[in-house]
Amino acid sequence: MVVIDVIVEISEEHNMRERIGRTLIAATAMAAALVMSGCSASQDAAPKVAGDDGSGSGKPQDDAAIKQSWVSCMHAQGQTQVLLDKEGNISVPAAGTGSAPVGGYDAAAKVCDGKNPGIHQVQKKNDKKFVDMARAFVACGRKNGYPDMPDPDPKDGILVFTAQQFDAAKWDAIQPACSKLPMPGYRIGS
Repeated sequence: MVVIDVIVEISEEHNMRERIGRTLIAATAMAAALVMSGCSASQDAAPKVAGDDGSGSGKPQDDAAIKQSWVSCMHAQGQTQVLLDKEGNISVPAAGTGSAPVGGYDAAAKVCDGKNPGIHQVQKKNDKKFVDMARAFVACGRKNGYPDMPDPDPKDGILVFTAQQFDAAKWDAIQPACSKLPMPGYRIGS
């Protein structure tokens, strides 16, 4: 009889291990299911970013459409001097001397930036192109009579003149030779 008792105890121990194993497998499966459902829920709650048109299709918005929408918004805000050329470049008015913005431009840009959140990403993608275009314009200007024209800003290609540095006569004189190049944005400061 002693042998049978040992076999029964071994058999009960084996059953206990199987139950523990099944419990661990079930717990692992449940944890995996919770993790998976947590991941899908966080994707649904992801914030909307530029290029997400809200349709769920995941297709990025067209850069040209974003630019056109922003320019149209600026026109609706009374900023008709903001233009979009056939190459897709946006030209904005230069601020005059000093730090005063062109009549209402900053307020209009804030409104239109809010309505077209992708405009900043589009502009950043084009910054290198603008810097290269500005460098070409500056090289042309220096070659054609404006030797002390400042270098463009290496981040956005904007020319920043001090009030003393800007020479309207030299600026006008280079236009016939350099007008075939896209004119960079510029600002005249103090």
